[in-house]
Amino acid sequence: MEGSQDLQFLLQGGDLLKVRSQSWKKTRFFQLQEDCKTMWHESKKILRTNQTFSLDDIASVRLGRQSEGLKKNTEEMVEDRCFTIVFKGRRKNLDLMASSDEEAKQWVGSLQKVLANMNNLSKLQKREHWIFSCLKKADKNKDDKLSDSEVKNFLRLVNIEVDDVYREMLFKQCDKSNTGFLAGEEIEHFYELLTYREEIAVIYGEYARTSGFMSPQNLVEFLMKEQREKATLAEAHDIIDKYEPDESAKEKKLLSKDGFLMFLHSPEALVLNPDHRGLHQDMSQPLNHYFISSSHNTYLMEDQLTGPSSTEAYVRALQKGCRCVELDCWDGSDEEPVIYHGYTLTSNILFRDAIQAIKDFAFKTSEYPVILSLENHCSVKQQEVMARHMSSILGSALVTAPLGDGMPSNFPSPQELKGKFLIKGKKLNKLEASFTPEAAPDDEDVTEEEESNDDEDEQKEEESSKKKKLKLAKELSDMVVYCRSVHFNGFQDARDHLSFYEMSSFKENKAMALAEEHANAYIRHNAEKLSRIYPAGSRTDSSNYDPVPLWNAGCQIVALNFQTSCSDMDVNQGRFLVNGRSGYVLKPAFMREVDTEFDPITLTRGPWLQPKTLHVMVISAQQLPKVNNKKSSIVDPLVKVQIHGVPADANEKTTNYIENNGFNPAWNESFQFQVLVPDLALVRFAVRDHDSTSDDEFVGQYTLPFSSLKMGYRHVPLLNKNGDLLHCTGLFVHIMVVDAQ
Repeated sequence: MEGSQDLQFLLQGGDLLKVRSQSWKKTRFFQLQEDCKTMWHESKKILRTNQTFSLDDIASVRLGRQSEGLKKNTEEMVEDRCFTIVFKGRRKNLDLMASSDEEAKQWVGSLQKVLANMNNLSKLQKREHWIFSCLKKADKNKDDKLSDSEVKNFLRLVNIEVDDVYREMLFKQCDKSNTGFLAGEEIEHFYELLTYREEIAVIYGEYARTSGFMSPQNLVEFLMKEQREKATLAEAHDIIDKYEPDESAKEKKLLSKDGFLMFLHSPEALVLNPDHRGLHQDMSQPLNHYFISSSHNTYLMEDQLTGPSSTEAYVRALQKGCRCVELDCWDGSDEEPVIYHGYTLTSNILFRDAIQAIKDFAFKTSEYPVILSLENHCSVKQQEVMARHMSSILGSALVTAPLGDGMPSNFPSPQELKGKFLIKGKKLNKLEASFTPEAAPDDEDVTEEEESNDDEDEQKEEESSKKKKLKLAKELSDMVVYCRSVHFNGFQDARDHLSFYEMSSFKENKAMALAEEHANAYIRHNAEKLSRIYPAGSRTDSSNYDPVPLWNAGCQIVALNFQTSCSDMDVNQGRFLVNGRSGYVLKPAFMREVDTEFDPITLTRGPWLQPKTLHVMVISAQQLPKVNNKKSSIVDPLVKVQIHGVPADANEKTTNYIENNGFNPAWNESFQFQVLVPDLALVRFAVRDHDSTSDDEFVGQYTLPFSSLKMGYRHVPLLNKNGDLLHCTGLFVHIMVVDAQ
């Protein structure tokens, strides 16, 4: 990568116009630093501190006027000169304009290629890259040598506090030239001593029985005995070819300790079953047989009282695999409907801009259907505008009639709905009416009671309780096919009077009560129909609720505030981590039968009871990040292992904390969990920074379905609070699952 033209272009840097508003457009010089990882940009503010950003922080680079800011603040004629750097987490986009179309393409192409190269680096290469950049930072006087004080600074940068005596001992051990400095091979030796992993050496030593190396036969034995995998000699040869860095060892068909570690860091050897990463479930079942990744108040970037609304919020949710987004629609000026959180000071966006953004990004992460959940407060006239915008922008991808011939008796499958949009909203007549010639024609003056279930704050509920009537435009009504919003009057009423496509929305408190008191009835209801759950209106800070009890009750559309980082969103991300991140996860068979006896609360005997014992040994961690980038503070890490599932399975165990070591802490602590309903269980590994005076602080986490765990010695990647991968860091654990007696 070092010699590539793209890298050289970025290292040379150049002027770009930074765009903040129609009046604020200023030239700034951007340049990639020597570490090939940090982008520096000139700033005119004297006290400006954040003049750099890491390439690791970039989510994507988009050519053209794709961002909200560029569409608003630049003219169409400069379309091909514009591009946007989109950051992970909540950091604002960086909107830029180059001096020519070609230069913009060069910037975008170069950044995308360098980012792709970085993502293709192996875990060990990333680790070395990171340590190299820390070494460069520690070398204050840039003489390519490290003094004892610079070594101390380096150790602080890599998040490890080493006893002065031990540091001096290591330093003397490496300072072969007795100069009081480390240089060249001495620094390499210091790095090797520092990164030595005893636990890997012990495991490797157990199986490296061929002149100090692992032969293909030794590797097969390790895979079968420790990792509980069926393995062949041919597969062992493939692993050696793929991961052995030493060419002479590779020629002899041997695996060195470095090659063994590279293999253990590979995607195929991580804690998540590689067969579950891609699409692996049956996608031909009816739509209501799946848990569906769903967002609440999707348009909000922050809180629900004063926070900004943005089309970018839709883009971010869709790129995280969300398949049901919400549009809170109100009358706007110039006959253009707008989206915002009603009765609050949140900013608004045009309905048509939101639909365009949804169309542009709906199927980049997943090709399976997207449900547009309309919270409709518009006049008939502006509802007609909404219908026109959806028709013209979404075109043939919008489902406006049942698939196939005649009146359907069940939902189509995600497979049949690939690349399609479904509208969830109110409808004037039942769907059956469109197949009955003598049915009275719809009329825009027909009114329908606005369901209190659908209204999402107290003020709206007060209005609905006064039997407020909503006039509905026929054009909008006709677009509702498989997701007609109706009031919930109890499970028996729903079974007797509602068609399969008629669905209710439940506020979290009502849904939680039903899930606790009438779980089996709820599960049977959801075996025939769809249910949507949304957070209580009192959650003005956009906080979330625990989705697990509602999944346990078979609810498909459990809508969370995607804009809020919390353990509930972590669990949601873990639920939808598998099946190709398609946003659809097939419910267990015992939740898809209308006469099922399953009840997650009482847990009577049935096929859902498959008791397992989970043994987890938390061995070590590598390169844990500092909390909130505290430069002076070293983390005191501890690990929580949690089980989320039916109430009988919910559990948590915690390791002791390791003082002042985020670089290579070792716990070697073992835990045991009983899991009765593994099909609904999730396992969460959470690393926290111990604090004796206040709450422990979040460091990283990883959540995955219990049924997707791989056994044996496994590395666990860690995600930050925004759900993005933390490079170079991770846990090392041993997993064993056995049938419980």
